[in-house]
Amino acid sequence: MITRIAQISDTHLSRTKPYFRTNFDLVAEHLRGERPDIVINTGDLALDGADAEADLDEARDAHAGLGLECRLLPGNHDVGDHLDVARRQPVNAERLARYLRIIGPDGWTIDIPGWRLLGLNALTLGLDLDEGGQYAMIRDAAATLGGRELAIFLHKPLADTAYDEELNSNRFMTSGPRRHLAELLEGTTPALVCCGHVHQYRDSRIGGSRHLWAPASSFVISDPWQPGYGAKMVGYLSHSFHADGHHGVEVRAVRGLVHHDLVSFPDAYGDVRRWGEGNA
Repeated sequence: MITRIAQISDTHLSRTKPYFRTNFDLVAEHLRGERPDIVINTGDLALDGADAEADLDEARDAHAGLGLECRLLPGNHDVGDHLDVARRQPVNAERLARYLRIIGPDGWTIDIPGWRLLGLNALTLGLDLDEGGQYAMIRDAAATLGGRELAIFLHKPLADTAYDEELNSNRFMTSGPRRHLAELLEGTTPALVCCGHVHQYRDSRIGGSRHLWAPASSFVISDPWQPGYGAKMVGYLSHSFHADGHHGVEVRAVRGLVHHDLVSFPDAYGDVRRWGEGNA
């Protein structure tokens, strides 16, 4: 038996600034034709959900309009960024409560033949903001696998190249939250870690796990304003989870998608060129 999961990410939807809605609608139309078993969005559902409730409303309604089973996860533009790296919108109880009220749970587990899928809020790991009981959920998910393989879905990559790196970058999970997640997993090594956030596609291995970065559906950030960690493109990932524990993935482009460059949308997050080369 094969379970097909479509992983979309970084949709950046907004009612007042609908710059990237057309790309979302094209992906949505494509997915309605493909009929995956589940659609997972690994965060940054909204353009500015951390401060604009209407943007979260737009993201909720757009995903409901898919007509498919969806599981959503928060990104830094939905609930604010982790306190280790937050520039202007730190995650806090108010922002998290707004997300939980409008979107729903910020973490979940799904059992499918051969696998357990564990969706996490990457922005609260290691913090005293366990409003949804995520820490207990992670411990229980790892302790009761029952022979299944574990696949983790979350917004930010756990690391760039190694778990012991000490990068203080908002592109990756920092060392404290990463250690906290490892403690909660209590020695369980996930077979798969799936994320978004960087707006690039990458397939790599770290610490015994395969790490897959989903491209955004919305935009890329061109050189030199963002380093090239993988392939700068727009699209989504199509996962095939097999009951015997095997996994396959295809990076999918959708006809008509525009490779928007964030540099061309200063009204979204400001002029990224002012942040300096490699800092967007």
